[in-house]
Amino acid sequence: MTAVSSRWSEVPVIILAGGLGTRMREETEYRPKPMVEIGGHPMLWHIMKNFSAAGFRNFIIAAGYKSEMIKEYFLNYRALNSDVTVALRDPDKVVFHQPASEEWTVTIADTGPDAPTGARVLRAAKYANGQRFVCTYGDGLADVNFDDLCALHESKGLLATVTTVRPTSRFGVADIGSSGVIERFREKPQVDGWVNAGFMVFENGALEYFDEGSMLEDKPMMRLAGDGQLAAYQHDGFWQWMDTYRELVNLNELWSSGRAPWKTW
Repeated sequence: MTAVSSRWSEVPVIILAGGLGTRMREETEYRPKPMVEIGGHPMLWHIMKNFSAAGFRNFIIAAGYKSEMIKEYFLNYRALNSDVTVALRDPDKVVFHQPASEEWTVTIADTGPDAPTGARVLRAAKYANGQRFVCTYGDGLADVNFDDLCALHESKGLLATVTTVRPTSRFGVADIGSSGVIERFREKPQVDGWVNAGFMVFENGALEYFDEGSMLEDKPMMRLAGDGQLAAYQHDGFWQWMDTYRELVNLNELWSSGRAPWKTW
Protein backbone atom coordinates (compact mmCIF):
# COMPACT_ATOMS: atom_id res chain seq x y z
CA MET A 1 0.00 0.00 0.00
CA THR A 2 1.35 3.43 -0.93
CA ALA A 3 2.17 5.63 2.06
CA VAL A 4 -0.27 8.45 2.71
CA SER A 5 0.91 12.03 2.24
CA SER A 6 3.13 13.59 4.91
CA ARG A 7 0.28 15.73 6.24
CA TRP A 8 -1.57 12.52 7.09
CA SER A 9 1.42 10.63 8.46
CA GLU A 10 1.26 12.66 11.68
CA VAL A 11 -2.49 12.17 12.09
CA PRO A 12 -3.22 10.16 15.25
CA VAL A 13 -5.04 6.85 15.04
CA ILE A 14 -7.39 6.07 17.94
CA ILE A 15 -8.03 2.35 18.37
CA LEU A 16 -10.99 1.35 20.54
CA ALA A 17 -9.70 -1.46 22.73
CA GLY A 18 -11.69 -1.29 25.95
CA GLY A 19 -14.71 -3.58 25.60
CA LEU A 20 -15.36 -6.87 27.39
CA GLY A 21 -15.65 -9.08 24.29
CA THR A 22 -18.30 -11.24 25.95
CA ARG A 23 -19.01 -13.32 22.84
CA MET A 24 -15.43 -14.63 22.90
CA ARG A 25 -15.31 -15.54 26.57
CA GLU A 26 -12.96 -18.47 25.79
CA GLU A 27 -10.24 -15.90 25.11
CA THR A 28 -11.40 -12.64 26.67
CA GLU A 29 -11.76 -14.00 30.19
CA TYR A 30 -8.00 -13.62 30.39
CA ARG A 31 -7.20 -10.69 28.10
CA PRO A 32 -8.78 -7.79 26.19
CA LYS A 33 -10.14 -8.88 22.83
CA PRO A 34 -7.59 -6.75 20.87
CA MET A 35 -4.84 -8.72 22.65
CA VAL A 36 -6.14 -12.07 21.37
CA GLU A 37 -3.45 -13.46 19.07
CA ILE A 38 -3.48 -14.13 15.36
CA GLY A 39 -0.34 -15.91 14.22
CA GLY A 40 1.40 -15.22 17.52
CA HIS A 41 0.70 -11.46 17.51
CA PRO A 42 -2.19 -9.57 19.12
CA MET A 43 -5.00 -8.37 16.85
CA LEU A 44 -3.97 -4.87 17.95
CA TRP A 45 -0.50 -5.39 16.43
CA HIS A 46 -2.01 -6.44 13.09
CA ILE A 47 -4.19 -3.31 12.99
CA MET A 48 -1.24 -1.06 13.82
CA LYS A 49 1.03 -2.75 11.27
CA ASN A 50 -1.66 -2.21 8.66
CA PHE A 51 -1.82 1.52 9.44
CA SER A 52 1.96 1.76 9.74
CA ALA A 53 2.43 0.36 6.24
CA ALA A 54 0.44 3.35 4.98
CA GLY A 55 2.60 5.84 6.89
CA PHE A 56 0.69 6.33 10.14
CA ARG A 57 2.84 6.09 13.25
CA ASN A 58 1.04 7.95 16.06
CA PHE A 59 -1.35 5.65 17.92
CA ILE A 60 -3.73 6.26 20.83
CA ILE A 61 -5.14 3.10 22.38
CA ALA A 62 -8.48 3.69 24.11
CA ALA A 63 -8.14 0.93 26.69
CA GLY A 64 -10.49 -0.21 29.43
CA TYR A 65 -11.02 -3.85 30.33
CA LYS A 66 -7.68 -5.30 31.52
CA SER A 67 -5.87 -2.20 30.28
CA GLU A 68 -2.78 -3.23 32.24
CA MET A 69 -2.13 -6.03 29.73
CA ILE A 70 -1.97 -3.52 26.87
CA LYS A 71 0.36 -1.28 28.87
CA GLU A 72 2.63 -4.20 29.73
CA TYR A 73 2.76 -5.31 26.10
CA PHE A 74 3.99 -1.94 24.84
CA LEU A 75 6.27 -1.26 27.80
CA ASN A 76 7.98 -4.56 27.00
CA TYR A 77 7.55 -4.40 23.23
CA ARG A 78 11.22 -4.08 22.34
CA ALA A 79 12.27 -6.87 24.70
CA LEU A 80 9.57 -9.14 23.29
CA ASN A 81 10.78 -8.52 19.73
CA SER A 82 14.54 -8.65 20.18
CA ASP A 83 17.34 -10.83 21.51
CA VAL A 84 18.46 -9.35 24.82
CA THR A 85 21.41 -9.55 27.18
CA VAL A 86 20.75 -8.79 30.85
CA ALA A 87 23.44 -8.27 33.49
CA LEU A 88 21.80 -10.04 36.41
CA ARG A 89 23.85 -8.13 38.98
CA ASP A 90 22.74 -4.88 37.35
CA PRO A 91 19.27 -5.47 35.88
CA ASP A 92 19.18 -1.90 34.57
CA LYS A 93 21.90 -2.88 32.10
CA VAL A 94 19.99 -4.41 29.22
CA VAL A 95 21.37 -4.77 25.69
CA PHE A 96 18.91 -5.12 22.81
CA HIS A 97 20.55 -6.89 19.88
CA GLN A 98 18.08 -5.71 17.23
CA PRO A 99 17.18 -2.08 16.50
CA ALA A 100 13.74 -0.81 17.43
CA SER A 101 11.41 -2.49 14.95
CA GLU A 102 8.66 0.14 14.76
CA GLU A 103 8.71 3.92 14.50
CA TRP A 104 5.56 4.21 16.56
CA THR A 105 4.48 6.57 19.31
CA VAL A 106 1.89 4.76 21.41
CA THR A 107 -0.32 6.40 24.03
CA ILE A 108 -2.42 4.06 26.14
CA ALA A 109 -5.39 5.97 27.55
CA ASP A 110 -7.34 4.13 30.24
CA THR A 111 -10.88 5.17 29.31
CA GLY A 112 -12.57 3.10 32.03
CA PRO A 113 -13.90 -0.44 32.22
CA ASP A 114 -17.55 0.33 31.42
CA ALA A 115 -17.49 3.40 29.17
CA PRO A 116 -19.50 3.31 25.92
CA THR A 117 -17.54 3.77 22.72
CA GLY A 118 -18.59 7.41 22.34
CA ALA A 119 -17.11 8.22 25.73
CA ARG A 120 -13.93 6.30 24.89
CA VAL A 121 -13.42 8.43 21.79
CA LEU A 122 -13.92 11.62 23.79
CA ARG A 123 -11.52 10.55 26.53
CA ALA A 124 -8.82 9.39 24.11
CA ALA A 125 -9.17 12.35 21.74
CA LYS A 126 -7.55 14.73 24.25
CA TYR A 127 -4.26 13.16 23.17
CA ALA A 128 -4.97 14.11 19.55
CA ASN A 129 -4.24 17.74 20.52
CA GLY A 130 -7.06 19.26 18.52
CA GLN A 131 -6.07 17.55 15.25
CA ARG A 132 -8.20 15.54 12.89
CA PHE A 133 -7.84 11.86 13.73
CA VAL A 134 -8.58 8.40 12.42
CA CYS A 135 -10.56 6.02 14.62
CA THR A 136 -11.20 2.31 14.32
CA TYR A 137 -12.21 -0.72 16.34
CA GLY A 138 -9.69 -3.06 17.95
CA ASP A 139 -11.33 -6.20 16.61
CA GLY A 140 -11.68 -5.66 12.86
CA LEU A 141 -9.19 -6.22 10.03
CA ALA A 142 -9.39 -4.96 6.46
CA ASP A 143 -7.27 -4.09 3.42
CA VAL A 144 -8.63 -0.54 3.23
CA ASN A 145 -6.69 1.76 0.89
CA PHE A 146 -5.90 4.61 3.26
CA ASP A 147 -4.83 6.89 0.41
CA ASP A 148 -8.29 6.62 -1.10
CA LEU A 149 -10.03 6.95 2.26
CA CYS A 150 -8.09 10.11 3.15
CA ALA A 151 -8.55 11.60 -0.32
CA LEU A 152 -12.30 11.03 -0.20
CA HIS A 153 -12.53 12.59 3.26
CA GLU A 154 -10.71 15.72 2.12
CA SER A 155 -12.70 15.99 -1.09
CA LYS A 156 -16.02 15.95 0.79
CA GLY A 157 -14.99 18.63 3.27
CA LEU A 158 -17.24 17.19 5.98
CA LEU A 159 -16.65 16.55 9.66
CA ALA A 160 -16.48 12.77 9.40
CA THR A 161 -16.06 9.84 7.02
CA VAL A 162 -16.81 6.21 7.82
CA THR A 163 -15.67 3.15 5.90
CA THR A 164 -18.63 0.99 4.91
CA VAL A 165 -18.73 -2.60 3.67
CA ARG A 166 -21.33 -5.05 2.44
CA PRO A 167 -21.04 -7.99 4.87
CA THR A 168 -21.68 -11.58 3.91
CA SER A 169 -24.71 -13.31 5.32
CA ARG A 170 -24.06 -15.76 8.16
CA PHE A 171 -26.35 -18.23 6.38
CA GLY A 172 -26.83 -19.66 2.93
CA VAL A 173 -29.72 -18.14 0.97
CA ALA A 174 -32.27 -20.11 -1.04
CA ASP A 175 -33.89 -18.44 -4.06
CA ILE A 176 -37.37 -19.99 -4.27
CA GLY A 177 -39.46 -19.78 -7.43
CA SER A 178 -43.23 -19.28 -7.63
CA SER A 179 -43.74 -23.06 -7.84
CA GLY A 180 -42.04 -23.54 -4.47
CA VAL A 181 -38.97 -25.15 -6.04
CA ILE A 182 -35.54 -23.86 -5.05
CA GLU A 183 -33.99 -22.38 -8.16
CA ARG A 184 -30.63 -21.51 -6.67
CA PHE A 185 -28.80 -21.84 -3.38
CA ARG A 186 -26.20 -19.20 -2.54
CA GLU A 187 -23.68 -19.94 0.20
CA LYS A 188 -23.29 -16.87 2.42
CA PRO A 189 -23.80 -14.14 -0.21
CA GLN A 190 -23.18 -10.46 0.40
CA VAL A 191 -26.17 -8.66 1.82
CA ASP A 192 -27.61 -5.62 0.04
CA GLY A 193 -26.99 -2.97 2.70
CA TRP A 194 -23.78 -1.29 3.85
CA VAL A 195 -22.52 -1.38 7.44
CA ASN A 196 -19.94 0.54 9.45
CA ALA A 197 -16.58 -1.25 9.26
CA GLY A 198 -14.64 1.28 11.35
CA PHE A 199 -11.64 3.06 9.77
CA MET A 200 -13.27 6.43 10.37
CA VAL A 201 -11.85 9.93 9.92
CA PHE A 202 -12.95 12.77 12.18
CA GLU A 203 -12.22 16.45 12.17
CA ASN A 204 -11.82 17.87 15.66
CA GLY A 205 -15.16 19.65 15.29
CA ALA A 206 -16.94 16.29 15.12
CA LEU A 207 -16.30 15.84 18.85
CA GLU A 208 -19.14 18.29 19.51
CA TYR A 209 -21.48 15.49 18.42
CA PHE A 210 -20.18 13.09 21.09
CA ASP A 211 -21.17 12.77 24.72
CA GLU A 212 -20.16 10.60 27.66
CA GLY A 213 -23.30 8.50 27.63
CA SER A 214 -23.63 7.26 24.07
CA MET A 215 -22.23 4.60 21.82
CA LEU A 216 -20.23 5.94 18.88
CA GLU A 217 -22.51 4.05 16.50
CA ASP A 218 -25.65 5.58 18.01
CA LYS A 219 -26.16 9.27 18.75
CA PRO A 220 -22.90 10.72 17.31
CA MET A 221 -23.21 8.96 13.96
CA MET A 222 -26.94 9.63 13.72
CA ARG A 223 -26.48 13.34 14.49
CA LEU A 224 -23.59 13.71 12.05
CA ALA A 225 -25.64 12.00 9.33
CA GLY A 226 -28.69 14.10 10.16
CA ASP A 227 -26.66 17.28 9.68
CA GLY A 228 -25.17 16.06 6.39
CA GLN A 229 -21.70 15.86 7.92
CA LEU A 230 -20.95 12.14 7.45
CA ALA A 231 -19.43 10.77 4.25
CA ALA A 232 -19.17 7.09 3.30
CA TYR A 233 -16.07 5.45 1.88
CA GLN A 234 -17.37 2.28 0.24
CA HIS A 235 -14.87 -0.55 0.60
CA ASP A 236 -15.30 -3.59 -1.64
CA GLY A 237 -12.22 -5.46 -0.46
CA PHE A 238 -11.50 -7.69 2.52
CA TRP A 239 -13.04 -6.98 5.90
CA GLN A 240 -13.47 -9.34 8.83
CA TRP A 241 -14.80 -8.71 12.30
CA MET A 242 -13.48 -10.94 15.12
CA ASP A 243 -16.59 -11.36 17.22
CA THR A 244 -16.64 -15.13 17.77
CA TYR A 245 -14.14 -17.92 18.35
CA ARG A 246 -14.93 -19.31 14.89
CA GLU A 247 -13.94 -15.99 13.29
CA LEU A 248 -10.69 -16.07 15.28
CA VAL A 249 -9.96 -19.54 13.91
CA ASN A 250 -10.66 -18.34 10.35
CA LEU A 251 -8.29 -15.37 10.73
CA ASN A 252 -5.55 -17.61 12.08
CA GLU A 253 -6.02 -20.00 9.16
CA LEU A 254 -5.67 -17.11 6.69
CA TRP A 255 -2.50 -15.94 8.43
CA SER A 256 -0.89 -19.40 8.58
CA SER A 257 -1.70 -19.99 4.90
CA GLY A 258 0.23 -16.87 3.89
CA ARG A 259 -2.93 -15.44 2.32
CA ALA A 260 -3.91 -12.84 4.93
CA PRO A 261 -5.51 -10.05 2.84
CA TRP A 262 -4.96 -7.42 5.54
CA LYS A 263 -1.17 -7.98 5.53
CA THR A 264 -0.10 -4.89 3.57
CA TRP A 265 3.40 -4.68 5.08
